[in-house]
Amino acid sequence: MNAALLTELAASTADRDPLTGLEAVARLRAETERVEAVLVRRARAGGATWPQIAAALGVSKQAVHKKHAGRGLLGGRS
Repeated sequence: MNAALLTELAASTADRDPLTGLEAVARLRAETERVEAVLVRRARAGGATWPQIAAALGVSKQAVHKKHAGRGLLGGRS
């Protein structure tokens, strides 16, 4: 998804119709989750540790490990 579409979706969250805003939020959430998974995969492939990734995301090591370790990422430990 490109930046222009993300910007359009973000703007749609302020639509007068709350259902339109909610649809935009759902699409933004899904895209954010997808992008996070891609970036975590890249970070692990580049040698980042789970604690480093957790710090970048502002969550605990356990939270990021639980969310992403089972997705075929490199190195389940550390």
